[in-house]
This record gives sequence, C-alpha cells and structure tokens, in this order.
Amino acid sequence: MFIRNPSDISKMQKLRTIIIEDETPAREILKHYLKDFDEIEIIGECQDGFTGLKTISDLKPDLVFLDIQMPKLTGFEMLEVLEERPEIIFTTAYDQFAIKAFELNAVDYLLKPFPRDRLREAVKKVIEKIRAGNAQKKPADQLLVKRPEPSVTLNRVVVRKGNAINLIPIDQINYIAAQDDYVMIYYSAGKALKQQTMKFYEDNLPGENFVRIHRSYIVKVTEINRIEPYGKDNHIAILKSGDKLPVSRAGYKHLKEELNF
Repeated sequence: MFIRNPSDISKMQKLRTIIIEDETPAREILKHYLKDFDEIEIIGECQDGFTGLKTISDLKPDLVFLDIQMPKLTGFEMLEVLEERPEIIFTTAYDQFAIKAFELNAVDYLLKPFPRDRLREAVKKVIEKIRAGNAQKKPADQLLVKRPEPSVTLNRVVVRKGNAINLIPIDQINYIAAQDDYVMIYYSAGKALKQQTMKFYEDNLPGENFVRIHRSYIVKVTEINRIEPYGKDNHIAILKSGDKLPVSRAGYKHLKEELNF
C-alpha cells in the first residue's frame, strides 16, 4: 500500500508527493506553494499520464496532485489502470468534473488558479484522512465502476494488459460482453477485460454505431453480417468474425430501428 501507518503523520513524517501536470507554469506554481508546507516532500513531477503511471508505480507516493485534461492519458484514464493508488488531489481548470472527482474518492478538487490558503486546506484534508485511518486501501479500479461521464462521446478505452497500457480507439471495438462485475472488450487486435458496467458503454458509445442487442452484449452495427431466427421470439447475430451473439426481443427492436429493416 502506498500510505504508511497513520501514526507516521503524527510524528511529522512528510507526505511523499508527486505532481502530474502537463503545463510547466502550473507545476512551478504548485512547487513554489508547496515549499512552505513542512508536511510535503516532493519526490517527483511528470508532464503526462503515461510517465505519471510509471512514476507512481516506481516511487509509491503517499499523495499525488493530478491534472485531469492532459495529452496521451487523462487523469481519469490514469486512475482506471492504476493497480493501487495514493491519495489524490485533482488540480484542473475545468469545473465540470468536480462532482465526479469526489465520486472517485478524491481528497479534494482544486480549480485553477487556486490560492495558497485553498491548497493548505486540501493538504490538511489529506493529513486528517490518514490520521483517521481512512487512507486509500482498495485497488483503484474498484473505485472506478462509476467512472465520470465523459464531456464528449467516448472515443477510446484505456486498458491494462500485464505491464502494458493500451489505448483502444472506439472504431476498433467489435463488441462488448458482460462478465460479472467486468466487461470483456473484443477489438481488432484481441480482447481486454475492464471493470466497468454495460450501462456505461451503452450510454457513452456513439449510438449511431453501437447497439445493445442483449443485456449481456453491445455490438458495432457494421460488424453484423446477418441476423437469424433462434428459437421462439429470439434471434442470433452472426458477426463478420463468425462470432454468434444472442439478440433479445428488445435488442431486435433496436436493430430494426437502427438498420431500417
């Protein structure tokens, strides 16, 4: 676990801290502010999400100041693929993510530009959380089932496969299958397991391209080769890959509306 024994903080050991922020001026301002905080020891800084992931894994900080909108990998996408996570204080210029950030159990959310006193308040919250024994102990992905809704239609999915982080463009996804608390994403280069809900993908995949044909399946319309009857009042979708997926009555109705047959 990243967080040390809560009693460590009471002994004034410093919080080992990483700053992940793509804008150099923002990193410099935050470092300048944090110089006066006896509770903080900055052990690293990163300017993109991929570097941030590796740095967190290598250094195992207690606290991360994390921007949301970054190139390569956003702050939220980072959290999706962290196996464990430190305490998080989001720093961003976008206020529309605030409520969702707290749903992810972030300690605080600082809206740029923020004053030194507001930063002090956020650090105090971290210390109080650790002293109370409420520091983060769950794997990060268990806290991300309610991932924030994207501000625009989903255009990629981030997955971890072993030590590798893969970005799957939406146009490469063929279909998605429910698997207990996870979904299996079948795409052009293989498949990947992700802890998110079918409802999330139903709501956020582009509706003109993807249809939920069954409570357990969402499929890209253009991947369907044909639809055949299968028993009474049921159908089966046969994909270009040869995979066969069940189609419920509601799913068949959605397909008829989408394909105009």
